[in-house]
Amino acid sequence: MSPPRQALAIRHAIVLGLLEGPTGLLPVSSSAHTILVPELAGWPYAALDARLRKSFEVSLHGGAALALAIRARGQLRALAGSLDRGSALALALSTAPPACAGLLLQRPIERHLSGPRATARALAVGAVTLMLGDARAGTRSAREAGPRDALAIGAAQAVALVPGVSRSGAALAVARARGFRRPDAHALCWRAALPVMLGANLLAATRAVRRGLPAGEAAMLAAGAGAAFCSTLASTRVLCRRGGNTGTLLPFGLYRLGLAALVAGRLRRRASAPGDRLH
Repeated sequence: MSPPRQALAIRHAIVLGLLEGPTGLLPVSSSAHTILVPELAGWPYAALDARLRKSFEVSLHGGAALALAIRARGQLRALAGSLDRGSALALALSTAPPACAGLLLQRPIERHLSGPRATARALAVGAVTLMLGDARAGTRSAREAGPRDALAIGAAQAVALVPGVSRSGAALAVARARGFRRPDAHALCWRAALPVMLGANLLAATRAVRRGLPAGEAAMLAAGAGAAFCSTLASTRVLCRRGGNTGTLLPFGLYRLGLAALVAGRLRRRASAPGDRLH
């Protein structure tokens, strides 16, 4: 008789859902927090069945995506209504790389690059890249963006499939490195990221349904999704009230480095523990 499958406590699912909103909108990587916070808190997240863990992550992204679609419905309508040949090309170039990478590389990335150690490394590398990109004195406006800029932002979003990189962080680093002013970089990256986030979550949800959702875990999945929905709604409201996050990216880079160092220290202390299989 096989042992009963371990589940995530409802209170832990709610905490991770509440973290999904702010960490998904800010350049600090929501996937990193979903993986690393349980590691630091001693929750048995890594011990969960792989399919259950993936279903839970999909539920978090799904709740956040629904909140984003509600809050950004006006922007989505405006984006669709203003499409001409140039903006359609830019949208295609910024969404094609992450779409192709998601279809072809998502599963290998999940197998090999989603452990706490790999996530902490990606968090640190992404932090350095973010700070270096933001250090450039930008002079370009969003109106000057061309096909090469759209493709570069799209490539950055594709790299962000790796947990810890952060979709918004990678895109902002590239936009700032290409000389865009901070407010213009944020505007370009948000415009490019919104359809990618919604599309990626739809694809993940479709795959989860095809695999079949684990039985008996509806409460855990619903708690995570509901908390992610509420926290994303609240986070977008706060960011809109403050005019968006258009200041220096240095605090986010330092935060990422601090979190990566904290996890690295935890993993070093556990390195000699028997049965350690962290990647």
